[in-house]
Amino acid sequence: MMNAAALLIPKRIWLEKHTEAGTYDACDVIVEMENGTFFTAVFVIPSYLSRQMDLSYEVSKSLPDTPPVRYAALETPHVIVSDLNIETIEDTVDNLLALDTFATLFTQVNDEDGETAAPVSQTKVKRATTEVAAVVLTEVLRVEGEP
Repeated sequence: MMNAAALLIPKRIWLEKHTEAGTYDACDVIVEMENGTFFTAVFVIPSYLSRQMDLSYEVSKSLPDTPPVRYAALETPHVIVSDLNIETIEDTVDNLLALDTFATLFTQVNDEDGETAAPVSQTKVKRATTEVAAVVLTEVLRVEGEP
């Protein structure tokens, strides 16, 4: 039986670019499906991982009784791509849907009532809280409508 996530078709994709200290190596991706459900994930390029490793090294140097070491420990799924161009991200989303791995990397965002438009699959799917959903939907959609 085919997973229902493979049947989802993206309607719109938004990028929220992270620019910290002049860097542009990560962005939040929000995908609206034709059935009205929203999903979000973090996309990064390899320099993001290097920056995280440098940060861990600097923090570990400043802590007593800890050896300085470069590492990156990512608490949430990240999609690593070669660049953050919209074409690359759209193609990656299409591939993740075709490979039936989309739902493992993207978090389904609930609407204000905590409901979703349609189930993604028969398995348990990650869902953002109603508070996160409200901010994501309100802020991103408001920015899109501004000139």
